[in-house]
Amino acid sequence: MATAEAVEARDVQRGEAPSVGWGWLYVLGGIVGIVLSGIIMVEKMKLAEDPSYTTTCDLSAVVSCGNVMRSVQAAAFGIPNPLIGLVGFGMVALIGAAVAAGGRFAGWFWFGAQAGMTFAVLFVHWLFVQAVYVINALCPYCMGVWAVSIVLFVYVTAFNLRTYGDSGQGAGSAFIRGFDRWKLLIALLWLVVIGVAIVVQFWSYF
Repeated sequence: MATAEAVEARDVQRGEAPSVGWGWLYVLGGIVGIVLSGIIMVEKMKLAEDPSYTTTCDLSAVVSCGNVMRSVQAAAFGIPNPLIGLVGFGMVALIGAAVAAGGRFAGWFWFGAQAGMTFAVLFVHWLFVQAVYVINALCPYCMGVWAVSIVLFVYVTAFNLRTYGDSGQGAGSAFIRGFDRWKLLIALLWLVVIGVAIVVQFWSYF
């Protein structure tokens, strides 16, 4: 029979993993992100073929995917943004599937996942600022990508803080435990703040 020390050593060697539910959340988030990025890519290709094409979400002066997709910001790194989304969300779905299947990973892996989601959330906030305050138009598909990225960022951050940042005592640990406990509420409030900012900016159009 293995001793407690042997079990602990084996678990450390195998690495860490969130819950199975966390894994399925990442699978779902990855799939939603892939679908939305795919739709944006298809719409952008149609616009490239026919500049007069009306996208499926050109609904008003404000809700106008075409204006967003025609902008220089739609290819921030010299390639269409949805291509980045297709690759990134594909990786997200794979991570979720691996966790849901019982996979465990070393700290460096979770550092990489954190770095990737941090880049994603910073990028979508830059896109948010560009769309709302520079282009003055909204793309519902893009907004869906923003929402998914924020939720996934909060959840991987909560896991990493709990696993690698909780010393078990002090104000820092209390913050970490609170962040982990209320992560869903944090993500929802974050989205509400973005929604309020959008309503304030476009209030005259309502």
